[in-house]
Amino acid sequence: MRHLNMAIAAGSILFATVITGCGSSPAVNKEASTSAIRAAEEVGASGVPTASLYLQLAKEGLENARMLAANGDKKEAESMLLRAQADGELAVALSRGDADKKEAAQAIERVRQLRQDNQLPQERK
Repeated sequence: MRHLNMAIAAGSILFATVITGCGSSPAVNKEASTSAIRAAEEVGASGVPTASLYLQLAKEGLENARMLAANGDKKEAESMLLRAQADGELAVALSRGDADKKEAAQAIERVRQLRQDNQLPQERK
């Protein structure tokens, strides 16, 4: 649960940074976008439906940025790179949130099983 709260906070900070800094931000390099995509792949984003969607959007955004840069549209390419980076980071956060939910469900099941195993014989009836 703590990781989910941290992921939400990180996503909020990232969103606020992107919104406030779009007009005056320095050029974004593609390494930040590719590292966000790689991180999402490493945490298993492709196995989480919502994270998988954002991972795919990040990959498409990176490819679109490459095409825009090749056509000389640097400003649009930078914007696409920022979006691809944000999508990749969101995929990471969603993947970690899903893992946290699964871990919590397993812990709850272990507690239920321990409670059942530790009941006195007259309580089991």
